[in-house]
Formats: sequence, structure tokens, C-alpha cells
Amino acid sequence: MSRSPTLVSDLKAYAMRNRVKIFDLGFILILLAVAAIFAFEVDIFENAPGVPPKQETIELDELLLLVSIAIGGVLFYTWRRASEHKRENVLRIAAEREVRNLALHDPLTDLPNRRQLDDALKTALTAIPTAPEAHAVLLLDLNGFKKINDVHGHPVGDQVLIHVGARLLRAVRDGDLVARLGGDEFAVLARNVAGAEGAATVALRIIEALSTPVSAGGVQHSVGTAIGVALSPHDGETPEDLLRKADIALYRAKAERRSAVRFFEAEMDARLHERDDLERALSETVAEDGFVLRFQPTRVSDGRVAGFEALPGWRHPTKGELGAERFLPIAEEAGLLAQLTEQLLRKACTAAVTWPSPVRLAFNLPGALLLDTSFGLRILTVLGETRLSPTRLDLEIDEGALIREAEAAGALLSPLRAAGISIVADNFGTGYSDLKNLHRLQLDGIKIDATFIEAMLHDRRAAVMVKALIGIGQGLDLAVTADGVMSKQQQSVLLAQGCSLGQGALHGGPLGVEEALALVGPAKSGAPRRVA
Repeated sequence: MSRSPTLVSDLKAYAMRNRVKIFDLGFILILLAVAAIFAFEVDIFENAPGVPPKQETIELDELLLLVSIAIGGVLFYTWRRASEHKRENVLRIAAEREVRNLALHDPLTDLPNRRQLDDALKTALTAIPTAPEAHAVLLLDLNGFKKINDVHGHPVGDQVLIHVGARLLRAVRDGDLVARLGGDEFAVLARNVAGAEGAATVALRIIEALSTPVSAGGVQHSVGTAIGVALSPHDGETPEDLLRKADIALYRAKAERRSAVRFFEAEMDARLHERDDLERALSETVAEDGFVLRFQPTRVSDGRVAGFEALPGWRHPTKGELGAERFLPIAEEAGLLAQLTEQLLRKACTAAVTWPSPVRLAFNLPGALLLDTSFGLRILTVLGETRLSPTRLDLEIDEGALIREAEAAGALLSPLRAAGISIVADNFGTGYSDLKNLHRLQLDGIKIDATFIEAMLHDRRAAVMVKALIGIGQGLDLAVTADGVMSKQQQSVLLAQGCSLGQGALHGGPLGVEEALALVGPAKSGAPRRVA
């Protein structure tokens, strides 16, 4: 009983799969049956003399006619099956072609994908050219594409990628392969270029092709690219080596934050391995809260200490003490920047709460954290836990980062200013200083970049720049600090122009926690101390 439904289902499935054949066969059988009945009932051909006009039998001539009809039916059935088979073959070939195309092409831009790039690279490396020619692998990463996606949405971003793919095809030579690897990453395989010069020519043509803004979604989008280049046979003779080394060169090109081309160099590989070692050690040190702080004094012209800037350091077990400029970029890429900055701020506030209340703490906030909308709350939490008054904290932020991320900076810093924290533009004067920006940023202070202070005694333009920057700060009622003051002569010039706050070798180098406390003396009795 249980097999009956299964048998019925199988028969139905068989009938559905072969419904055209069953229809054709049924049609032929019905036609043959009708012809047979007609021949049985009607004398189709004239009878021979002496034969009755109608007999209840099928005569030989009528039988031959039925056989002819049957043969015709078989031929018709065979023709239908051949036509059906041909149609199925055409559809199968088209489907296979579509599958191959999907397997080897990017569905958005219709450019070759990574798999086709790998196959083409393997083929090219079977015939390695002789000097001075070389095969070049160029890896591209678009600048600013993430912002396009975030602001305008992925559909607009997809249109930008399509336009970029078309421009790359026009920029390269005939026969060069342009592939999309995913996201905003592209690759170019340029066979038999004239060495590094030929590869550089291709790369510069690509940069030129992308220099014109891309129109998508009714908006003009500026799209640049970083390009890393590896050459075969000089940099490797396997696809894996060339792609890895081109990626290392791309990493260096991306560090410039503009359209740039970098060729692989052996020292890049060594630096990359060194960076990986540093990242692992950095992760361990962050987990152990093992970073140290030193404090550089800021003095008024009469010698009084107005405050200290917290300078982070890392005592690496084999490389000695490393400065923030060495390990903070690694922390950012490793996703540890927020955690590390919070640890350093807590240590700095814990030290500052032991100083007399007029002495201020200056702390550098990395520009990348302007995009972290929650970090402002973490700053206020640290101040609450350490009992340092917000009015004693100066947050120093690179002026360029404040301008680049003006909208995010406003959202993050406004609540902090409302709480009493002062916002200071660090490295002031390095290319963005104007009244419009200063008004928009709502700063409390500026710190003139040390390069101007260093050059102002022997470079007239630097002296004019320093005087103008001081004038801007005074006109907007901002606290103006000169960074990098090395001599009494520099201090005298700055004081004559109205800048009384200075930092640098003249005012003392970085000090340890105990040394800084000894310099200013402990907070008065009853002042808040470190909270365990």
C-alpha cells in the first residue's frame, strides 16, 4: 500500500519530463488509428473488376497507404526529437557559456575577476621576458571610496566602480588585463613592459585617467588611487610572490593618502615583517596596560609651568623606547587605537590630579578617533573616574584632521567643550589655517607648528607666518602656544609678538611622573588624588 503513492508520483514525474514526446507519439497513433478506421470503412482506391464496391477488409493498397502514414509519423517523430535535442544543446551551450563568464568575470563591472587574473598571470609567467622587458602586476586601491558609499549609498558607489573600470580599460595598453578583485580593489597585468619605466608609464596613465571627477548620482566624485607595482622576473617568478609584493608596495602607496605609485623594494618586505612583529608585541602590551607616559612642560615667559603635555612611549623588549609616531599608526590599523588612547588618558589624568590646580594637562587625541562617536563619552568617564576637572584638560588635535573630518569633529567635540574641556589645534599653520575654519571649529587654543618656530630667525617667510598666526589667535581670543622653542632669542621674538606660552628644549624636556610632580609640587591638601 505504501508503494502506490510513490509509483503514482514517479509516473507523474516521468510524464512531466517526457510530455512533449508523449504528445507527439499520441498524435501519431491517433492519426494512424483514424486512417485505419477510414480505410476499413471506405474504399479509398478503385476496386478491381468483379470485386464488390465495398468490403469489410483493408485491401493491400490501403494497407500500403497505412504503412506510408506510419513511416511518415515515425519520420515526423524523429524530426521533432532531433529539433528538440538541438534546441536543448543550444540552451546548454549558452548556459555553460554564462557559467564560465560568471566564474571568470566580475558581475558588476564585467571585468575579469581574481580567478581569471590568476590564470592569466600563470600563463604569462610560463614565458618570462628577458631584460630590459618585464611583466608588471599593478594593484590599485581607490582613495575616498568608502566615504562615497557611506554618504551617497552603495548604488552610487556601484556606478562609480563601473565608471572606474571603464576608465582603466581606456588607460591601459591593448592586451593588458584589467581585473576587479573585490570592493574598490583592481589589478592590472601588463605583459612585456619596458622595465620599471614602462610600468610607471602605465601607472601614471591610470592616475591621469582617474584625476577627472566621476559623475554618479548627480554628484561629481573625486576618486584617486594608490598603486603598488611588482615586476617579474626581478621581484618574483610565481603569481603568489608577485601579488604579495605588489600588495606590500600598495601598502606603502596608501600611506601617502593621495594618488601615488610605489614599486616593491626588498626593504619593504623587511619592514612589513618588522611591523607584524610590532603589532603582535603591541597587542600584548595593550592587554597588559604596559605603556608609559612622560610629561613635557609648557611655560609662561616668566618661567612658570602652565601645564604639561603627555607624551606616550613604549619600552619595546628588543627595540628600546619607541615614540608615539611609531606605534600609534600600527595601533590604528590593528583596531587597538581607542583602547590604547583611553589607557594613556587615564594614566595622564591620574598624574595630573596630583598637580596644583592651575597646572593644565595637554593630551593628544588621534585624528582617527574623531570618527568614533562614542569616544567623547569615554573621555568624560575617565575624567570622572580620576576626578580631574574637565576645565584642566586641553585636547590637542592635529589641525589637518580637524579640517578633514570637520562634521565628525563637531559632533564629538561639542559636548566636550560644553563640559569645560578646551580644544586646541595642534601643528597649527600647516596648510589649513584661515578665519573660516577657525570660526567653524570653535577652538580654545592653537599650537604653532615647530617647523615655523625653528625657521623664523633665518627665514623671512617663516617669520611672517609666525607673526600672522599669532595675530589670528589673538584676534579670536585663543590661547597661543609656540612649539619647539629652542633658544632665548626665539622666546624674545615670540614674546614681542604677543606669544607668552612656549614648549620645547628651552623650557625643559620630557619628564617622568615623579619628576613632573617635583617640578610643580604636589596639589594642596584636600585636593583630589588618584582614585583606586
